[in-house]
Amino acid sequence: MMSDDMLSQDEIDALLRGSAEPEEEIEGRKEINMSDYISSMEEDALGEIGNISFGSSATALSTLLNQKVEITTPKVTIINKNYLEEEFPHPYVAIQVQYTEGFSGVNLLVIKQSDASIIADLMLGGDGRNPSGELGEIQLSAVQEAMNQMMGSAATSMSTVFSKKVDISPPTIDLMYIPQGEGEENLPDQDLLVKVSFSLKIGDLIDSNIMQLLPLSFARSLVDELMNGSATEEVAATSAPGMEAPKADPEPEYGVETTTNSQPSQPQHLGGHGGFSEPVNVQPASFSSFEPATLGQQETKNLNMLLDIPLQVTVELGRTNRSVRDILELSSGSIIELDKLAGEPVDILVNSQLMAKGEVVVIDENFGVRITDIVSQSDRIKKLK
Repeated sequence: MMSDDMLSQDEIDALLRGSAEPEEEIEGRKEINMSDYISSMEEDALGEIGNISFGSSATALSTLLNQKVEITTPKVTIINKNYLEEEFPHPYVAIQVQYTEGFSGVNLLVIKQSDASIIADLMLGGDGRNPSGELGEIQLSAVQEAMNQMMGSAATSMSTVFSKKVDISPPTIDLMYIPQGEGEENLPDQDLLVKVSFSLKIGDLIDSNIMQLLPLSFARSLVDELMNGSATEEVAATSAPGMEAPKADPEPEYGVETTTNSQPSQPQHLGGHGGFSEPVNVQPASFSSFEPATLGQQETKNLNMLLDIPLQVTVELGRTNRSVRDILELSSGSIIELDKLAGEPVDILVNSQLMAKGEVVVIDENFGVRITDIVSQSDRIKKLK
C-alpha cells in the first residue's frame, strides 16, 4: 500500500523529465523555454535586426508587386527541428540564402504556398485574384526573383546596422511539405532553430505570415556582434581625442582674467591645448591667375583631336508665343509676327547655345549670315548655368 506522502512512479518520471530537459510537452507539442538559450535582451535584439532588415524589404517588394506591402510585428521563438511538422503542417515555399560576405551562416525564408502563388501571379502581370493552384517552374522563378530583391534590401540594411559590407548568394527556392518529407534537405543542419515570424500584408490579397529560420548558433553570433560592436564603437567614441565632455565653469587659464566690465571684450583666438594663443596674422586671400595659358605640344595634339567633331549651327530669325487655339487656327497664308524688328541682327546658335549675332545676306540665291558680333566668353558661361 502506497502512503499519501509518497510520489507515484508517474510523478517521479515527470519530475525527472522536467529537471533533465528544458522542454515541456504541452498537448503533444514540444515547447522550448526561450530563457534557457537566449536572454530577453538577445530576443529583443534579434527581433530588432529582423524588423530593420524586413522594413526595407517591404519597400522593395511593394515596388515589384505594385501593391502596398506591410511587414510588421516580429515574434521570436526557438523551435526543435524534430517537431517541424507541427510548426509547418501546410505546404510552404522555402527560400534559402547563404551569406557570402560579412557573416558566415544561412537564412531560410518560409512562406505559405498559397501566398507564394499570389506573389508569382503579381510578378507575372496578373492581379493576384485568381492565382494558379500549383507552382510551376515559371511561378517559382518569379517568387525567387521577388525574394532575391527582398533579401538584397535586407542585406543592405544589415550592412548599415553592423557597419560593414554584407553580401548574399543568389537564393535557392524549393517546395517544403514536412508531413510528406519534401524540402527537409534544405533545412539548416542543427536541432534548434530560431524562428522570427512577421505579419505579411500585401494589399487586400494576403494577410498572413512570413517566417525566417536561423540556426541558433548563427542567431547568437548576430546578437553578439551587434552588442559588442555597439560597445566597441561607444568606447572608441568616448576615448577619441577632442571628444571630452565640456567642463562646467572652467577656470581661467594662462593668466586670462575674468571681468564684469560692460565693454565688449576683444575676440579671443583659441589655440592648441584648450588655451588662448597669440592673435593670428590675417592676410588677404590670393587667387591663381586665369589668364589664357600657352598650350604645350601634347595639349595642342589633344585639342586637335576635337576639331573634327561636327556641331549643329542654327540661325534663329525670331520667336513668338501663341496659345493652342491660335495654333489650331493656322492655315495656308497665315502670318506669324515674330519678336524681332526688320533689320535686327539674327541669333546664331551652336548646339542650341547662343554664340554670335549676324545679318542675313543672299549668296547665289541662297541665304547666308554675316557675323557681326561674337558673344563674349563670360556671357556664354552664364547661359550654360
